[in-house]
Amino acid sequence: MKRIMPPNYLIVVFLTFCFISCSNENFEEVVPDGIENPDPDPDPNPDPDPDTPDNTATTPCDFKLSDLTANETKVIDCVLDLEGETFTVPENVTLEFDKGDIINGTINFGTGGKIAGQLLNSTLKVEGDIQLISPTFKFFASRWDIVEGTTTSDIALENNKKLEDLMFFIKELGGDTFKIDKFDAYFEITKITPPAITTFRASKEGINVPSNFTMEMTDNTYLRTFPAEAGVENGAIIAINDVDNVVVRGGNLIGDRDLREYSPNDVGLEGSHCMHIQSGRNVVVDGVKFIEGSKGGLTIYSKGFSTNPADYKPSTNVTIKNCLFEDSRRMGISLTDGREIFIENNTFINSGQPSSNSDGGEVGYSINIEPARRRDANTGELLELQKVFNAYIRGNTETNSRGGFITVTIGQDITVENNDIGTRAVYSLTNGTKFLNNRFNADAGGIGTESWAIFAAGGGETVFNNEIGGNEISGYKTGIVVSSNEAYVHDNIINNTDNGIQLSKPNDTRVIDNVLNVTEKGITATNTFINNGEVRGNEITTASGGFHVYFTGVNQTDESLKYKATVTDNTFLNANKITISRVNGVTFSGNSVVGGIEIGDSNDIVISANTKIQPNGSDGIRIFGSNSNVSILNNSITEPTGGDRYQCINNNSSNPSAITESGNTCI
Repeated sequence: MKRIMPPNYLIVVFLTFCFISCSNENFEEVVPDGIENPDPDPDPNPDPDPDTPDNTATTPCDFKLSDLTANETKVIDCVLDLEGETFTVPENVTLEFDKGDIINGTINFGTGGKIAGQLLNSTLKVEGDIQLISPTFKFFASRWDIVEGTTTSDIALENNKKLEDLMFFIKELGGDTFKIDKFDAYFEITKITPPAITTFRASKEGINVPSNFTMEMTDNTYLRTFPAEAGVENGAIIAINDVDNVVVRGGNLIGDRDLREYSPNDVGLEGSHCMHIQSGRNVVVDGVKFIEGSKGGLTIYSKGFSTNPADYKPSTNVTIKNCLFEDSRRMGISLTDGREIFIENNTFINSGQPSSNSDGGEVGYSINIEPARRRDANTGELLELQKVFNAYIRGNTETNSRGGFITVTIGQDITVENNDIGTRAVYSLTNGTKFLNNRFNADAGGIGTESWAIFAAGGGETVFNNEIGGNEISGYKTGIVVSSNEAYVHDNIINNTDNGIQLSKPNDTRVIDNVLNVTEKGITATNTFINNGEVRGNEITTASGGFHVYFTGVNQTDESLKYKATVTDNTFLNANKITISRVNGVTFSGNSVVGGIEIGDSNDIVISANTKIQPNGSDGIRIFGSNSNVSILNNSITEPTGGDRYQCINNNSSNPSAITESGNTCI
């Protein structure tokens, strides 16, 4: 059997020695003769150790359970050894706790029986109509034959079963809160527990939590994954499986990422999660630390498929809050099916980054929303096998993910709001997705410094009504890339990036009221199309030598020749160029421009009613190359600086008669 070693306890002993040597706190002080003891009366009854059971009585009891009468309350302040016998007690008997214990036997309670949870242990069996006095139960591993520390796969599998069985047992006795404090044990989560289960299911083999139940842990609680063999692709420490009203709070769930084996042909899928939520309803996961999951931290999904309602049980109203996801392979959270999902105020660190024992796996995002869908081979109908909608990702903090903070691959009505993000965010085949009021600050040396902060991607009939608004972006190569349908990009502030907003094959896109202060290009579109695009009300500043707007090679294919885009009512604040080269179908009007405009080799271009064109070291408007149907109308142009070298309108086109000029003023 495979064995593993626990953390190096010699280090702990050494540090403890150092602590004792350097501090007198909690230790009796040696006082020289003639000096008064500063604490002559130490507390004779110090608080008990919260990490050990309160069953401190050692005196044998002088009574038997057979002596009890109906409706009697008996306080157990001694050790009652049942010596393997079964005792039946009358109705309404209550056994209260006062440091005592009941061991080695069975109690069969009559109607209305009650017992204190502190009296329960692995050697005592209780039967009949019995309930706990208090619904809160405190777990101690030593009372339940669960092995902590170094162990084998077989024992770790037993640990799994014993802890799960105990929670369900406490639930049967009327308990609703299961408290664990100091506890450090391994659990085998990748093997079948015989004999009841014959087919492996990760959500079955994890430690299942029952309905209407709270599992409450502390920072002293460590549930560890027993390292898996190579080739294993699933498993979970804790499972919330087809249940209602569950809370898991606190504790450390430790994966086996750097302890397990990986097969040589692993393509980034092998590993296990720390937690599965499958068809969970009204679930809260609060303050849990997910560390080194070898497949990921947490996955949320559902039983069945939405295309078959009779068997479909969607996860509903699931909240993941105040948790830490650190050093997860592949991703922190995977969400493939569910509605009303709340991921709030969590911290994500190093998602998908390589480690000492593994690569980062596939995906590499802290949060991956990716339900499955396909088209019917015969009818072409889009079949949404899984669905995610009404998901809210709010108030989270993320740093150093390999791929990015979040990818919304498929979904409906997903809101990503008020997060602090060090890498990137992307959506693709979605509708109703909103990236709102997030703060993007590129991690030093991270992917953002050579990439984008937000990517609006994807096309087709399922991509519409998406929004990117109110975000603050700094330190990236490019702020926002728009390459999708119906993107509404508004009120973003983009600073300290090379490029502000890049348009790449957008349909029905609106870029409105953004503030850009960038080093190279404000709004850019290169070798692409813009179909019904609107750029309006933006304020753009670029560094010396940059471009306010840089459109080149736009709408050049047969399909896109009739596409249109408008650039209106924007303010361009410093002396750089507006470049429109090899472009079809752009109207540039109502803008205030510090700098000049140049148009070349373009068709169906309108430059009209711009309130100010103020060139500095350039022509006001310069036309070059071969053009057709270019109109320069009703613009107010400031006389260029630089003398006779520059003109308000310099028609240097190879076919100047194709340019219409009317109503322009040169002041």
